[in-house]
Amino acid sequence: VQLQASGGGLVQPGGSLRLSCVASGSILRFNVMAWYRQALGKQRELVADSDIPGRTNYVDTVKGRFTISRDNAKNTVYLQMNSLKPEDTAVYYCKMSDHYGRDYWGQGTLVTVSS
Repeated sequence: VQLQASGGGLVQPGGSLRLSCVASGSILRFNVMAWYRQALGKQRELVADSDIPGRTNYVDTVKGRFTISRDNAKNTVYLQMNSLKPEDTAVYYCKMSDHYGRDYWGQGTLVTVSS
């Protein structure tokens, strides 16, 4: 399975972006989908995740601003990011975990929040 992340770019503070992560096959095989980010000089951190029943979890710094969602028909997981801040600047990675505990990562997409 390959994951292709896209949607990053340069946006002004307060702006919005939607990241997409497309899987090469059905995402129904995965029980957890997640977005991580890694800022320059920092460790990779979990931003948001979602499981099969649709329960979601967000890091405190993005609660109320970011939304993770999925479209099973399009084999895609999204991260809608609103009210972006300079501290959201990072490379964003998608990860999907299957029922056997195997993790699959996308290649990363750069989000830069700057005026």
